[in-house]
Amino acid sequence: MHIPDGYLSPVTCGVMYATSTPFWVVAVNRVRNVLTHRTVPVLALFSAFSFVLMMFNVPIPGGTTAHAVGATLLAIVLGPWPAVLGVSTALAIQALFFGDGGLLTFGANCFNMAIVMPLVGYFIYKVISSDSDAMSPRRTIGAIIGSYVGIVAAATCAGIELGLQPTLFHSINGTPLYAPYALGVALPAMLIAHLAVAGPVEAVVTGGVVAYLQRTHSSLIKADAPQKKEGKVWLLWGALGVAALATPIGLLASGTAWGEWGVDELKTLGLGFIPEGMQKLAGWWPAPMPDYGLPRMAAVIGYILSAFVGIVLIAFLIWLLGRWLSRKNQEKSDVSTEGGPLEH
Repeated sequence: MHIPDGYLSPVTCGVMYATSTPFWVVAVNRVRNVLTHRTVPVLALFSAFSFVLMMFNVPIPGGTTAHAVGATLLAIVLGPWPAVLGVSTALAIQALFFGDGGLLTFGANCFNMAIVMPLVGYFIYKVISSDSDAMSPRRTIGAIIGSYVGIVAAATCAGIELGLQPTLFHSINGTPLYAPYALGVALPAMLIAHLAVAGPVEAVVTGGVVAYLQRTHSSLIKADAPQKKEGKVWLLWGALGVAALATPIGLLASGTAWGEWGVDELKTLGLGFIPEGMQKLAGWWPAPMPDYGLPRMAAVIGYILSAFVGIVLIAFLIWLLGRWLSRKNQEKSDVSTEGGPLEH
């Protein structure tokens, strides 16, 4: 579902950045009041889990692949607005360091996976689990259904964005300049992959983790209530490390996700041409570890190393975000304190 640079026109990229920016602003303002020395590590943990989860590619009939995201899970644990920032951070690391997605299309990818997915998924989850106890089966059922609907909603958005490109942006003779497949092809392709494969995987992972948290860290799935210290969160970090070691399983799925082909791959699909805009924009950013690997390094080792590098980078960025928001809160508190006595 990661849309690479060159698949969307610069105009579309600008529109998607403009669309996503208000959500980022709201998320920062909402998260500012809830991030503490305890919640920052949890946000880092589940943001990193989202990054690692996206490395597990699953095969789709027809020779392509897809992956789960974990955005609804993050929303269930900390709320939808922290999820917006957490998944956006994971997507930023993927684009900057591993060339997964694009910098120009970052706004679109965030809108689909970091905004639509957690907000829609969390809404469904809340409708089903509203007013239920943290141990209620309704929480697990809500997580399963919410995560499934969330990822399908995100795939729908991506399919529409890609499918509109040939209609809106083409040469005088009608040749597409960016994504080459029209809405009638792009939208069904995205929907089939996520309705049939990626959606169920997302649902199983989210439901399984929520069920586990209900038994071991029930306060983590009560994002709308005060959290108490419970369980050993370091065990979850250990589980994340094990998942990172297992990421080479994602290499077993052959093929590329639909709509993420490189220029060379497009030549083998029988398209007959390479869109002009795609040739100009694709691969312009020199990612340090493209495709989650390094030259002259075995694919398995490179994939595992990439997983741990991503985890460290995401944890560091979330820590910086927490420090920045804490400083802003302190400044706001100082101003309120200075003005307080004058009001009495």
